[in-house]
Amino acid sequence: MPRKPRLSVAGVCEHVIQRGNNRQVIFATEEDMKAYLTWLKEYSNRFQVLVHAWGIDL
Repeated sequence: MPRKPRLSVAGVCEHVIQRGNNRQVIFATEEDMKAYLTWLKEYSNRFQVLVHAWGIDL
């Protein structure tokens, strides 16, 4: 059964976690991670979203 949609309120901070199914690795190579970070920067600027932290689980 799919998850219910989440409510997002403008101006309210959200905690977002990006990971694969069953915590599988989502970046096959370092180049994949660099591409993701490039897109994250581009779209956060475009949509005026502040990214306060970035971390990698090892």
